[in-house]
Amino acid sequence: MTDVPAGLEPEPAEAAELFGDRIDVGRAFAANLAEFGEPLGLIGPLELPRLWTRHILNSAIVAPLLRPGRVGDVGTGAGLPGLVLAIARPDVEFVLIEPMERRVAWLNDQVGVLGLENVTVVRARAEEVRLDEPLDQVTARAVSALRKLLPLTAPLLRDGGELVLMKGAGAQAEVDASTKELRKHRVSGVQVRTLGEGVLAEPTRVIVGTVRG
Repeated sequence: MTDVPAGLEPEPAEAAELFGDRIDVGRAFAANLAEFGEPLGLIGPLELPRLWTRHILNSAIVAPLLRPGRVGDVGTGAGLPGLVLAIARPDVEFVLIEPMERRVAWLNDQVGVLGLENVTVVRARAEEVRLDEPLDQVTARAVSALRKLLPLTAPLLRDGGELVLMKGAGAQAEVDASTKELRKHRVSGVQVRTLGEGVLAEPTRVIVGTVRG
């Protein structure tokens, strides 16, 4: 683990609650991302003072929605939420899908440094990725509007698989604007879940829905 860089947001008390006995691995990832994230172009220069609350805990709060099985993270970037969720849920297998070489190198490095045995990194665009078997759940964070994200995520799921897409305050508006695409990709039972109210400073909104073949 690297020394904690100056300017990194102090670890919030909620972190230990969300990560449980995996908190030391979560701390190591936070320190690594704080040290190398900006030089590698993974996070912006203004993110260190809010790295825990805006990015890491915002991702970790989704962990209880995941089920044992194979979960894909489309456009995982710095590992948000993919690496964070893999740390919090060692009982789940993760497939991190990312097209950019330098980000893939970072992800593979962190998998090794953090000792994550439940992660596979795949370098590919979501629309071009070829997996050996369909996924049980797919997540994504800050990738695209829902109507554009559905063609990238829904086809990766098995029949009965679930979308778990992290969104901002306009999540319901995105659902309302995506009726045609949701029907096209056979996504049913769509709802917006608000996570972390009373726990996080900013709740996380997640669009969930089931894909039927």
